[in-house]
Amino acid sequence: MSTWSRLLRGELRKLTTTRMPLAFLGVLVLLAGLNGVAVVAGTDMDGSKAFIATALDQRSMMAFANNAMMGAALFGAIATAREYGHATVVPTYLAEPRRARAMLAQLVALLLAGAVLSTAGALLIVAAVALALPATDYAFLVSIGGVSQVVAASAFAGAAGAALGAGVGTVVRNVGGAVTATFLVLMVLPPLVVQLTSDAASWMPATLGTVVSGVTTEVSTASALLALALWGALPNLLGLWALQRRDLV
Repeated sequence: MSTWSRLLRGELRKLTTTRMPLAFLGVLVLLAGLNGVAVVAGTDMDGSKAFIATALDQRSMMAFANNAMMGAALFGAIATAREYGHATVVPTYLAEPRRARAMLAQLVALLLAGAVLSTAGALLIVAAVALALPATDYAFLVSIGGVSQVVAASAFAGAAGAALGAGVGTVVRNVGGAVTATFLVLMVLPPLVVQLTSDAASWMPATLGTVVSGVTTEVSTASALLALALWGALPNLLGLWALQRRDLV
């Protein structure tokens, strides 16, 4: 087995032998349940259920990409930063002194984890909405293609979010700080940037998530995918720069 394969397997084992994925899965189940309750009990201001009346409305309800990116970003930040807190990062870099290579293995593992968790979350949301709709006067109107796009968009956004969180965790190296920084980057920074220049609104994660889910069309799907990838890649470049210039502990 090659060194790269051992590194990747080791990183995947770190993620799958802790309770953190189960904790995040539990949160996804809760979110799906809340969506189901919203479909059954929720109404618009006029008391109607217009928010689920059309296929686009239902797709918007199921679009999970934004939540996927946020959740996976927190997952990536915690998974990365805790290694520095527990000093488990030391044996990793002793086994592979080339830090960029070891960091890449961790990143790939987190990309896979983010995509898998986000896919699970999207499928749970779709199932919750589909099961709740019979309790209303509306049928499930979203096509198989529409559902597939929602799920695929969630997987991609989740992978990008996990990458973003991993980069933040590598820079901050403290779980609490990494979680806070991730929240600031995804939830606080975008509105501030939009206030400074409204043209930037189309390139914020929330908008990009709805575009790749097929709900809105502020930019092209290809451009939105590229922009989401950049949101994930840039923190990792910063993290790699910091990793090469700082001691591990």
